[in-house]
Amino acid sequence: MSQPVSRKQQLLKRHRRYKRFGLLVALLVLIICAVLLPWWATLLVAVLSWVAHEAWFADHLFYSPKDDYQYQFPADSQRPGVRLEKGRLHADLPLCLVGDETIILALKIKSGWLGRFIDPYINLAGGEASDQQTFERGVNGLRYLNLSGSASALSAGELRLRGHFCRFQTPQLWVFREPDYRQQRVMVIAPHADDAELAAYGLYSQAKDAWIVTLTAGEIETEHYQDMGLGHVEAARLKGRLRAWDSLAVPRWAGVPETQCAQLGYFCMQLHAMQAAPDEPIASREADLCDTRLFRQFNSFPLPGDVDGAPTWNNLLADLRALIVQARPEVIVLPHPTLDPHPDHVCAQAAVFEALQGLEWQPLTVLGYANHLHDNDRWPMGSSGEGITLPPVFDPEQVLQPYSVSLNLAHQRDKAMALGMMHDLQPPAPFKRRLRRLLQKLLAGRKPSPYGENEFFRKAVRRHELFWRLSAPQGKP
Repeated sequence: MSQPVSRKQQLLKRHRRYKRFGLLVALLVLIICAVLLPWWATLLVAVLSWVAHEAWFADHLFYSPKDDYQYQFPADSQRPGVRLEKGRLHADLPLCLVGDETIILALKIKSGWLGRFIDPYINLAGGEASDQQTFERGVNGLRYLNLSGSASALSAGELRLRGHFCRFQTPQLWVFREPDYRQQRVMVIAPHADDAELAAYGLYSQAKDAWIVTLTAGEIETEHYQDMGLGHVEAARLKGRLRAWDSLAVPRWAGVPETQCAQLGYFCMQLHAMQAAPDEPIASREADLCDTRLFRQFNSFPLPGDVDGAPTWNNLLADLRALIVQARPEVIVLPHPTLDPHPDHVCAQAAVFEALQGLEWQPLTVLGYANHLHDNDRWPMGSSGEGITLPPVFDPEQVLQPYSVSLNLAHQRDKAMALGMMHDLQPPAPFKRRLRRLLQKLLAGRKPSPYGENEFFRKAVRRHELFWRLSAPQGKP
């Protein structure tokens, strides 16, 4: 069964259509240059145009940087009045902050002319707090900064904001008070090996009790392994076994015992087909397998799906139910159903919610994360170690409640090392991508991550991890 066309796919299709039109216009310009200018001048124009594209126009940004983000927070959210005075953020009334609140500041931000070529950012400083948060080039709209971790400086009126390549005004503040979920039993649902680490390493590594459940082996896209001389099927099986091992071994780095990690071994990008036909086994696209047990062999305990190894939706639900009853998690962390468009992530969330229907154990809290976005492939923008702004959202009807976990430098480095152990993040980037990053470093001021070449080292090793409070599924017993 074919998968439905997602909003992300529609945006990519529109982007490619515009790109083809742009290439046609560029070709016409080059033809005119070839007629009017010497050959070397035409070649120079072509090279400079390509360099400009790679340095400044290669981002997948599927909205105008002039668009306002349109967030709707819960009606009972605390919203203290604040003002800016000489670059300092002051509250109208004294703030009673403990220090672990999620604090969000909305600002109208407008880039300067240099901010069209160099990423604009705001520097946050005060007391022991120091951070910077980055925005789209050419930004001219409402954006949301994450001040979590800066409570003491904010309460004392010492938090200073300074714009670089941008200016800002009209501050609005929200304070969200949640329990410290690190003090509860946490279960992280990862559609693929590395999703738990990308989204929630800081949360689960600091949790008093954590479980990591990975749904698929991630055995597809094996070009790196085929380059070693392996055949297509052999490469897929090797990659699946490696990533299955990663999903169980890397959490040990964070102190999670192997008896609290599970790899379910279902096949990558096949969850939607399984969901559409719950009793029908859905084989791997690339590994020539219709049995999940090859990728479940490292588990330290049996699961219902081990009986026949059938890659079916019903087996997936049975595995999840058994794990939830065994672990009794107070907090379940899973992909956000609307913010993260990856098909396996959408199905992972749906599977957990279906598994919870009528189950004797129910979590107190469900948190959603987004490792992918519809609208901006570069989010979170900026460099490794920076804070994470709220992502672009343009649906004012959707009510969202953020929950932010702060990571100090030691936690960030441990997270970077955990990601470095993941085999899928180890292959070198293609030459074209490395060249693009070099041009962006030289011409646009972008910094590479010190932790690794894969883009996720820049995006995931940050001062914050960001989650969203989700409503518990209906149908509790």
